[in-house]
Amino acid sequence: MTRSADTALVLFSGGQDSTACLAWALANHARVETVGFDYGQRHRVELVQRLAVLEAVRASFPDWAGKLGDDTLLDLGVLGQVSETALTRDMAIELDSGGLPNTFVPGRNLLFLTLAAALAFRRGASVLVGGMCETDFSGYPDCRRTTMDAMQQALSLGMDRSITIATPLMWIDKAATWQMAQDLGGQALVDITIEHTHTCYHGDRSQRHAWGYGCGACPACELRAAGHARWREHLGAP
Repeated sequence: MTRSADTALVLFSGGQDSTACLAWALANHARVETVGFDYGQRHRVELVQRLAVLEAVRASFPDWAGKLGDDTLLDLGVLGQVSETALTRDMAIELDSGGLPNTFVPGRNLLFLTLAAALAFRRGASVLVGGMCETDFSGYPDCRRTTMDAMQQALSLGMDRSITIATPLMWIDKAATWQMAQDLGGQALVDITIEHTHTCYHGDRSQRHAWGYGCGACPACELRAAGHARWREHLGAP
């Protein structure tokens, strides 16, 4: 299959960050596909919400709908089997002895990128788009740009093809991520982000806040809420 830099594959969880990345890819590439991962995460509701986000994007943005291609969900249950973390077990969220939050799933992004690259190889895409960020994040080592650079080189060498890992959120905080949604898709995309995306580690969709659904207390909710508040206060949000 002919490979094209105009075809991007977005690592799409259905959360705020990956939704912003989806919009970025649709604004910058001629064709966009998506891939999600079922790894036994306790917040499995994101697997439902990712489909709701895709449906809402297609309905609200006809021009983007014409670019948006196939969605693939990969079964990565083995990752949950080898991980003893707060995202794959029913346990309290806390810092481990090394200072990392126990929401860190070792190898998760590395495995995601490897399998996404394999799928991209078959689908004719040469750009992987991910929501990794080291500005407003939880300290995960597999979210750093140095990790992405190393993976980009390894995947390109291992597949004998040029593969680019694009990380449009890498150097911006959560407030700027809200602004990115506003800039790329206006109030319609902001509304989709609030109403349909899911980021809460506990998978709680019983509580709706100004920034969306979630428990309001886990680290993911706190980051999202604080970013939304800063955006509204400082960046001229409506």
